[in-house]
Amino acid sequence: MQTPTSPQTPIGRFLLTAAAFVIVVAGMRAAEPILVPLIVAAFLAIISTSPVFWLRQKGIPAPLAVLLVVLGVLGVGFVFILIIGTSLDDFFEAIPRYQARLTKEIEPIIQWIQGLGFQLDKDILLKSIDPGASMRLVANMLSGLGGILTNSFLILLTVIFILFEASSFQQKVGAAFGDPKGTLSQVKKITAAVNNYLAIKTVVSLGTGVIVAIWVWALGIDFPVIWGLLAFLLNFIPNLGSIIAAVPPVLLGYIQFGLGRALLVAAGYGVVNLVFGNALEPKLMGRKLGLSTLVVFLSLIFWGWVWGPAGMLLSVPITMVVKIALESSSSTHWISILLDSEVSVTQFVGNKTQKPRPDSSSSKSENAGSAPLHS
Repeated sequence: MQTPTSPQTPIGRFLLTAAAFVIVVAGMRAAEPILVPLIVAAFLAIISTSPVFWLRQKGIPAPLAVLLVVLGVLGVGFVFILIIGTSLDDFFEAIPRYQARLTKEIEPIIQWIQGLGFQLDKDILLKSIDPGASMRLVANMLSGLGGILTNSFLILLTVIFILFEASSFQQKVGAAFGDPKGTLSQVKKITAAVNNYLAIKTVVSLGTGVIVAIWVWALGIDFPVIWGLLAFLLNFIPNLGSIIAAVPPVLLGYIQFGLGRALLVAAGYGVVNLVFGNALEPKLMGRKLGLSTLVVFLSLIFWGWVWGPAGMLLSVPITMVVKIALESSSSTHWISILLDSEVSVTQFVGNKTQKPRPDSSSSKSENAGSAPLHS
């Protein structure tokens, strides 16, 4: 006799799946020092496979092609380490000074509110609303990314091994599965989707970071390189990243020069995000992303909770891989539809309702025309 919670019942299967999910998530959090470098290496390898294959088509041997691409990755990583290492120490030293000045700037606002008849305790208010929290958030985020770069040796070795294995991967799949067309097409689909997304996002984010750095430098804001780097990195986080990146330099502009300069900084960020985020990026992406805004937001929270700043940056690519993998199975295809954007779902429903009409009419005409031939 089956109980309501036995594994054969729907409730039992749900409880078993939920328990397995909790165990897997706990394992991923515990294995963060190992998994995060490996995930970063996997995405770097996916981006690097296209240059490697292009170099091999030009007649360059595989070891030399891999070496050239790895040297390019090392050069980019060295630039990041140089920027973070030289600027972050000075920024850490300046945070207490900025916090004190920001607190002093807030005091007249509190006095003005008290003059209107509202009873406010300044000490309690300043403890509840920490004006330097955003500065420390930026420092902690950059420190976390710098911690990822400390595993650069492990990341580099993993990328090299993946690139060497990429050339023989097709033959291995063929030998393992016999008929590799379905498996290879799915792997190629995942790789192409992630590669396209990361390539376009990197170019757009790089343009955003460069223009932001030039803008805040022209306005005289301290540490323009850090704000440009922050805009570049946080642009990988859809919807919220650009807002988070704009808050610290706006506050710093208010501390250094007053409200007018802070508004100019905010206006510059608004124009850059309007051009790159709302015009250029959707035009380049097209339907390559296809994720609901709610799904993007929830994945940002979830992966940020599991793996910290690295999880926030990798949240969308990881969710894309999961969505494409779910599309490959008929039993999980409905989950991929729920993860899709509203436009995609509308197109899917529209295609599903419109396609049978011409097919049915054509089948009727074919049957009508073919009946006399078979009679």
